[in-house]
Amino acid sequence: MNRIFFRFFMLVMLSITAATFVIYFAMSRLFGDPLEDIARRQSSAQIFLIEQYVDAAPADEWLARLNRVREVSGTRFDLIPLPKARSFLPAVDLGALDRGEVVLDVEGKSFYRRVDLKGERYIGSEDDVIHVQDLPIDVSLALQMEAVRYVIVALALLVPIALWSRSHWQGLQSLSRVADEFGAGKLSARAHMQASASIYPLAERIDHMADRIEALLVSQKNLLHSVSHELRTPIARLEFALELLDAKALDPALKKRIAAMEGDVLELNSLVNELLGMARLDSEQALYLDTVDVAALLRSAKAALPPGQPVVGVDATPDAGTVEADARLLGRALSNLLRNAQKYAASTIRMTARREAGRVVLAVEDDGPGIPVEERERIFEPFYRLDRSRDRATGGFGLGLSIARKAVVRHGGSLTVEASELGGARFVVVLPQG
Repeated sequence: MNRIFFRFFMLVMLSITAATFVIYFAMSRLFGDPLEDIARRQSSAQIFLIEQYVDAAPADEWLARLNRVREVSGTRFDLIPLPKARSFLPAVDLGALDRGEVVLDVEGKSFYRRVDLKGERYIGSEDDVIHVQDLPIDVSLALQMEAVRYVIVALALLVPIALWSRSHWQGLQSLSRVADEFGAGKLSARAHMQASASIYPLAERIDHMADRIEALLVSQKNLLHSVSHELRTPIARLEFALELLDAKALDPALKKRIAAMEGDVLELNSLVNELLGMARLDSEQALYLDTVDVAALLRSAKAALPPGQPVVGVDATPDAGTVEADARLLGRALSNLLRNAQKYAASTIRMTARREAGRVVLAVEDDGPGIPVEERERIFEPFYRLDRSRDRATGGFGLGLSIARKAVVRHGGSLTVEASELGGARFVVVLPQG
């Protein structure tokens, strides 16, 4: 946000500077150089002596008057040949010199003027030039005045712009804060700006959008939670009925069919539990933070894994230490990652933990078929599975990885997937504090 207003400030400053130079060159082109005009006014006494006193003398007294001026003036008056004077001046000033005009040299604090265009003062006067040096020219004051003008103009523009921008900046900061809070899961965050605010129309639209999103999400959570709870009662009835039916059934084929039905009910019950767990993660419940030993957490997740192949290895470096976390929730995330790895691994699963740049990095990897690059984000979507079949051979409902990511994000961390050195997938959990 600050970058926007810094760039705006720099643009205004550059515009003022550019306008100052444009005005200076335009005035110079149309009315002459302002600095030369100042220097001419400062040299007006010496120019007056030449034009009104020395030049007013009769031809035979011209040199005498010039010498008297030399004696009483603190300025140096010299006569130099015309070619020499022409060599001192730039090409643009040669025409004015040839016409008999006073040509100022502001930097040299001097001016040049031909003695006579027709040779009437004395013999050879048409080839001489008066060179007056050590003139009281000082343009520094003029430059200071121009700088003061520039500062006054800049302040006159920047102060109103700063006041106008400040209200915009505060409003945008408020909207940015609301966006951060809303994105972090605080669905009640709103801008609540006054109608007089400059960006009130934008804030009002954002608040309306947030209201609609909050209503949709709350409705979705309530529906998911209600449906999950309502399903528990008929599932319990089915389980009870199947147990009674199994106890009275004598036909082996019927018993086999009842067992299959019990498996379906068990799968449905697991789905309801997953949905309830997901609803709880979305309900903004507070975390029960505690100091958790990372190595013990990995061993606990391994112990909770259903027995069978593949082999699970645990490697926690000594610096893994502890982490502030909700042990139950973080353990649930690791268990979901382990069950996913067990489903696809060929023979080996490896769990590692280390501390890296002040963060705790946990990884679960396997030697299974891996996950295509284009699918590595979609697998965290609820109900999304690489294997579209729904039979028990593949198992799962596509919720385990979604729940794992939500649990890690609730801790302020991240969960990503990449290729493993073992040949399969590598799920990486990064927790920001230890």
